[in-house]
Amino acid sequence: MLDTQTGLDPPEIKLRAAQGFDATDFFITGYWIWNKIIENLASLGYDPTNSFTAAYDWRLSYANLEVRDQYFTRLKSYIETSASYSGKKVVLTSHSMGSQVLFYFFHWVASEQGGRGGQDWVERHVEAWINVSGCMLGAVKAVTAVLSGEMRDTAQLNAFAVYGLEKFLSKEERAEIFRAMPGLSSMLPIGGNAVWGEPDSAPDDMPGQNHSYGSLLNFRSGMNWTTPDRNLTVEGAMEYLFNTTEPWYQDAVKGSYSHGVARTSAEVKANENDPRKWINPLETRLPLAPSLRIYCFYGIGKATERAYYYRSPESPLTTHLNITIDTGLTQGGADHGVILGEGDGTVNLLSTGYMCNKGWKMKRYNPAGVKVTVVEMPHEPERFNPRGGPNTADHVDILGRQKLNELILKVAAGRGDEIEESVVSNIREYADKVKVYEE
Repeated sequence: MLDTQTGLDPPEIKLRAAQGFDATDFFITGYWIWNKIIENLASLGYDPTNSFTAAYDWRLSYANLEVRDQYFTRLKSYIETSASYSGKKVVLTSHSMGSQVLFYFFHWVASEQGGRGGQDWVERHVEAWINVSGCMLGAVKAVTAVLSGEMRDTAQLNAFAVYGLEKFLSKEERAEIFRAMPGLSSMLPIGGNAVWGEPDSAPDDMPGQNHSYGSLLNFRSGMNWTTPDRNLTVEGAMEYLFNTTEPWYQDAVKGSYSHGVARTSAEVKANENDPRKWINPLETRLPLAPSLRIYCFYGIGKATERAYYYRSPESPLTTHLNITIDTGLTQGGADHGVILGEGDGTVNLLSTGYMCNKGWKMKRYNPAGVKVTVVEMPHEPERFNPRGGPNTADHVDILGRQKLNELILKVAAGRGDEIEESVVSNIREYADKVKVYEE
């Protein structure tokens, strides 16, 4: 955990992110992450002398990545060195939270408050951005992680596994850890009820659905000793989170990030001067880089956390937590208190797909007219393959998907214009229901 007051290293402790290809190829022996992509890029002549990795300490708020590690200054230098050496603009590839980091970097590098590269820096240095499974509008599971130290991964464990987990880290300890890593809170849902829905309706609700996804946190009647007296939308859940967490956590998140919607071009323009807005694509714009190409590649068709049922803790007087996931509830569309929706198993479809299919088609968010190409990849795992095989679309395992690797190689080889859009989900229908409109 980081120091709760400074958001930096705790006293007498120094921990840094590993660097280089060794930091990105495997998580542990045998569990690949970027390794298959790195190997395939080698067939085009890429190696550690002409390609770079940009690993970051995901515990830190984005502003503190620069304060402590000069992360964005180094990334700017890597890109400039590569472009200068090769005489060609670079291709940037990011995954998941890394896409938020890169979006923040685009603002930082141009700003006088950041890299002072000028508004044409991205146009001069970046050919394309490959956005793989980017959580551009956050993820609802981030709320439960910092609120009660739980996610579907723990809520659905059997009794024996829960007993073992609690022996090592209680829910209270897990919540404390998540809060003391402010970088993770960058993935709290962005866009409020306009994106995620009202109490009785959400853009991604399905016909005949028992429960609207717009009601994010739900509480069974008669169990409200420490629970709120009403169900909560995303906006209500965020307000509840800040009202029930420590002042240092509230200061860390509100001082680093913003989760609203800018309704006019004037607001978007003004937000370029506010670093808190730089993670939010609904409050800021894409770079002024008309020749930039953005490729959104993400998975669909794997059940993903979308809403929850909560209850009072079993022993409220012995914990600082007010609520816990109601794992005993397995009815009304809930599986151990978790209601599932569409996505890639980790990030909701609204988050990976809205900006790529609709948001960046609006002039205030994309004034330079940057071309955005979308390829959705249905989750078709092999039954007996623990990582899903060549057609998986799982949030992490997609990095080994054969089709994704082919697409990345095409862009890296300068043939990205040959890629045809493929949208097979209902994301465009959902996007039209999101209450964010053209001026």
